Amino acid sequence: MTAGPGAESHHVPSHIDHDAPVFVISVAAQLAGMHPQTLRTYDRMGLVVPRRTAKRGRRYSRRDVARLRLVQRLSQDEGVNLEGIRRVLAMQDEIDDLRAKVSDLTQLLQLIRSAPPGSRVFTADPAGGVQMGADRPWRAPRAIGPR
Repeated sequence: MTAGPGAESHHVPSHIDHDAPVFVISVAAQLAGMHPQTLRTYDRMGLVVPRRTAKRGRRYSRRDVARLRLVQRLSQDEGVNLEGIRRVLAMQDEIDDLRAKVSDLTQLLQLIRSAPPGSRVFTADPAGGVQMGADRPWRAPRAIGPR
């Protein structure tokens, strides 16, 4: 059935929260192609830790299911042991955190660059004094090497 002009339509969210804990363990296991006991084991090991309900029931998100699929692929297809998988997941988490920081800093930089000309820019000297500074082009920080 199609809705014509003026017909009531169902609300479909424009953004899907991939971190929303929506799947019970049996559904998450089915989506990941695993046995629910495997999910419990991975939870105990800290590989994929779902959120908990008030009554301690596990609830998995879309991101958790994707992570479970990655664990399964690394284990079965690539032959990676569980300690190796733990390290891969830790690195993936670090990459995700760094991407989020880059995104935040990019937004901040855009905000600073879009400030009207003549906006106040303050600088601090090594002694902690604050003074009016000039808007200078950005320079990468220099590494501090041995003296």
